[in-house]
Amino acid sequence: MLLPTFGISTSVMAAERIYASYSALEMSISVAALENYAKNGVIEDELAVYRQYLPQKQFQELQRILLTSVKVSPVVASQFLYTPQGETLLRRLAAAIKTKSHQPQPEQDLRSALISASAEPGGLTLLNLLRKYPSSSIRIDLVRSFAIAAELEKVVNQTQQAIATIAKKSNIEAATIPKSIFSELPELRDQGKFKSQKYTLKFFDLTRNRILLTDVYIPNVRPAPVIVVSHGLGLDSSNFEYLATHLASYGFAVVVPNHPGSDTKQLQLSLNGNTNQLVEPDEFQNRPLDIKYVLNQLEKSNQSDLRFKGRLNLQQVGVFGQSMGGYTALALAGAKINFEQLQQDCKPESLHNTWNMSLLFQCSALALNDSKPGKKYNLQDKRVKAAIAVNPVTSSIFGKAGLSQIKTPVMIVGSSGDTVAPALYEQILPFSWFANPQKYLVMLLGGTHFSTIGNSNPTSQQVSLPADVVGDASQARLYMNVLSLPFFQTYVAGRSQYRPYLNAAYAKTISSQSLGLSLVQSLNTTELAQAPGCNTNKAQPFKQKFPHSLLNFGFWMLDVGVALLDVTIFI
Repeated sequence: MLLPTFGISTSVMAAERIYASYSALEMSISVAALENYAKNGVIEDELAVYRQYLPQKQFQELQRILLTSVKVSPVVASQFLYTPQGETLLRRLAAAIKTKSHQPQPEQDLRSALISASAEPGGLTLLNLLRKYPSSSIRIDLVRSFAIAAELEKVVNQTQQAIATIAKKSNIEAATIPKSIFSELPELRDQGKFKSQKYTLKFFDLTRNRILLTDVYIPNVRPAPVIVVSHGLGLDSSNFEYLATHLASYGFAVVVPNHPGSDTKQLQLSLNGNTNQLVEPDEFQNRPLDIKYVLNQLEKSNQSDLRFKGRLNLQQVGVFGQSMGGYTALALAGAKINFEQLQQDCKPESLHNTWNMSLLFQCSALALNDSKPGKKYNLQDKRVKAAIAVNPVTSSIFGKAGLSQIKTPVMIVGSSGDTVAPALYEQILPFSWFANPQKYLVMLLGGTHFSTIGNSNPTSQQVSLPADVVGDASQARLYMNVLSLPFFQTYVAGRSQYRPYLNAAYAKTISSQSLGLSLVQSLNTTELAQAPGCNTNKAQPFKQKFPHSLLNFGFWMLDVGVALLDVTIFI
């Protein structure tokens, strides 16, 4: 019933055959034959032709791909696919689908199929996508399809090689530190000894017309150094209550503001069609200004409010941020918005060739420069003494010139399975650009963009995520607790006894099989360039035989579904 509202046809027309063309050669198979195999395991004669060319494992994999479900609501899929980011994704994918006249298929057909398929009870599957395609046939241009697969494979290979280089270097660093020292250190996974009181404050910034609901956790110790936690797009303060309570139990006052322009309500506005932007460009300056304003108000409260009077040390502040909150943390630590880099990276030809969806998001910041050309945005706060950025976007919004401005200690956390802010381009390479010596790169091996996000308040109406998209969340949250604690104790509270935790050996000690952990304290571009297959300037060869085309197409469309789910929930 909702589909006509989205402009999606409810016509009974659906794809009946798939045609795969390579130059003058063309082969086809009926959707019915694929469906019969996927649901019943029956291999009809026309499908048997493909079986003789494919190894048994690959042939069985086709069955899995046809039925693998990506749970994304048609509302979410529709609204994302009408954003600039969604339009770009559709344009790239539709280029590999041809009509009978071999002209590029309009993006609206693919959009219609994706949204309609996501509305099916079984979710978005390749089989549902084929059944919902508003044409009697789908013609795949294998040359373009293989080119897309090669691009995706290149990104995956480069990321894997970079992560392998980090793991190897982490092991080398760990070998220089005796494991026996950790038996003498306190266990950081346990709660600390301090009790805390949570307050929810309502600040109103009249200048920017922003209401800032802020959770403040005050431990029974004074004066307490302050840690600010900045949530990502579509989240709110409740998502990091697990971290706030852990840090507060060790004597930190923890401040968790809600960013009104990029919280759960803003995401709901975009999903309801009230805006075609996931986030407005002004949020790139408003988020750091939110935290500055809250800290300023707390300084006043620290003098007059009996709940806080003299209990906050607001000259010793640390910031923790996830995704867009990671951007916020780095901006407060001194990273400068790099409009020159954005102008270079955001040219149409560059955007049309990228699979880094976060770049499309970062490019929206150019509107700040368009509205006020030449304005310098100084978002740094001198009270911030250290910053942790988890899954941040950095490559173009800051670039090398912007990140090199940071002089305070930083910890960057990336996830190997992050398809929203890809680790290689947004965390690993940018880490090599930091000029300050007190820096740490942490990799969650098997983590995703959403692994470190805690459970939300049940009343927040946040989009729930499937377990396979989140990964081992409990282990990821534990890592955030036990790594942020010694980092902030060392660089914010000035307690040097916690420094022994900040090394590769400790990371290796707490690493689990379900979610591996690597930590390095240095990494340069030369080391990354020497990793096999990690030359970002040279494409890796990709070879695919024609009979594998349907299997390849299945992997390709499955990647589309996962990208839809990831990017719609975004940062």
